Amino acid sequence: MPFALLLLGLAVFAQGTSEFMLSGLVPDIARDLGVSVPAAGTLTSAFAAGMVVGAPLVAGLARRWPRRGALLAFLVVFLAVHVVGALTGSFAVLLATRVVGALANAGFLAVALVAAAGMVPPDAKGRATSTLLGGVTLACVAGVPAGAVLGELWGWRAAFWAVVLVSLPALFAVARSVPGGAAEGEPPALRGELRSLRRSRLLVTLLLGALVNGATFCTFTYLAPLVTEVTGLGSAWVPGVLALFGAGAFLGVTAAGRFADRRPVPVLVGGGLALGAGWCALALGAGHPAVALALVFAQGALSFGVGSTLIARALYAAQGAPTMAGGFATAAFNVGAALGPWAGGAVIGAGLGYRAPVGVSAGLVALAFLVAGVAARKRERTVGPETLRA
Repeated sequence: MPFALLLLGLAVFAQGTSEFMLSGLVPDIARDLGVSVPAAGTLTSAFAAGMVVGAPLVAGLARRWPRRGALLAFLVVFLAVHVVGALTGSFAVLLATRVVGALANAGFLAVALVAAAGMVPPDAKGRATSTLLGGVTLACVAGVPAGAVLGELWGWRAAFWAVVLVSLPALFAVARSVPGGAAEGEPPALRGELRSLRRSRLLVTLLLGALVNGATFCTFTYLAPLVTEVTGLGSAWVPGVLALFGAGAFLGVTAAGRFADRRPVPVLVGGGLALGAGWCALALGAGHPAVALALVFAQGALSFGVGSTLIARALYAAQGAPTMAGGFATAAFNVGAALGPWAGGAVIGAGLGYRAPVGVSAGLVALAFLVAGVAARKRERTVGPETLRA
């Protein structure tokens, strides 16, 4: 993999730490700012909603910008809003900084996905995607638990300052190492790119990605209270549990990167079935520490393995939209990242307890299989079984 791609992964690590670290800080933020735990959980949904809107919008605006300049601009904005977030005493202001930070993160990731795909051969998009998303999983392994430790020791604001400090070297690394030009040649007409994004296979892939990611974030956002209130472990265990999920996620992305280009169907079908079964098992076994810890690791691996493979398949299916594919893939997956915490907060708010989001996660994966089955059946009727086998 090109060295510049690894440096993009460093920047994604900083941004992923910010997006995911609230999973270990939600109770602390709720107490400090005087809001409920489900209300504090909407900070994750707000970040995801900002990425949903921002990814295609900013990708469209930045499609003719030099890639290095665009990436640097997004990183500067991202860094600035975290300074504001660390200083504010208002939940409304903190919510606004999450949305603006998400817009910057969305723009960065949309451009970075396209840049990463352009740095490797045409048949290696899966490996490039997994390398870039390795920064996200490392955020789960190291950044999120570290944020939880900082929150435990010095309060949630310390975690925001830590994101600022991590973003600074990423900023200099991108400035020095990422190629400065835009895509080779004149980009295709925007209308033509948008038209190619309406293909049914791509839309189904994006919908599946949204559902799988929704399942991931539905449980992950409320993992801290699940561990303390249901599993019965003390708050000191929360950073370790988050790291365990992240370690599984890193393993899943790494393994998926080896097979996403050559054997995507076994990864998606086998991994998806195991993912749904794992959420069911966690919902039932969360009260037993050994079972819960083993399943947290397994679900991290399966969630990110299946999710990264779906991103790679979306990039393959959107070859007619070279500058917009990353934006729409980012938006679709963050539809899930917004839906999941909202759904988890809704069932908690309804009094169903902290196991309930895990049951919702299982339901979302089941819905993904239903969508995939209906789409395959429809395609078989349209093109015929012989064409499908070919």
